[in-house]
Amino acid sequence: MNFAPLAALLSTRHSGVLTGIPYAETLGLEFEIDEGGVLLRMPYRKTLIGAPSPPRLHGGTVAGLMEIACMAALLRDETVTSVPALKPIDVTVDYLRAGQPETTYGRATVMRRGRRVANVRVEAWQSDPGAPIAAARMNVMIVGADGAA
Repeated sequence: MNFAPLAALLSTRHSGVLTGIPYAETLGLEFEIDEGGVLLRMPYRKTLIGAPSPPRLHGGTVAGLMEIACMAALLRDETVTSVPALKPIDVTVDYLRAGQPETTYGRATVMRRGRRVANVRVEAWQSDPGAPIAAARMNVMIVGADGAA
């Protein structure tokens, strides 16, 4: 996936709708840059529901939110001087509780960034950041730009 549109948005604006990435547009993702980094917001829509009764968010929408949050954190990193190609090596998602039909948030923390691989932790929550609905650990290959993988 090409994350150049995401890098461009993060470098020119501090909030707004994520455009240029088809899946982010499908999910209706919005972003905000604050002191904690990049915060993603996925406003609730009926199309995000996976289980209709009782209504619960589809796990794929939550995982998609977390993957894009991971890439946003890596692209927002101050050590990046040009846009690298980011390729997930592996992703482990822990679904901790059912996603309710309400706005969902996601934020990633870069735990370690080497020249070729980054280790990132991501959390998704709804009304309470202290009660995540899912957590993920991602290893991402960094190709080009600042790394030569």
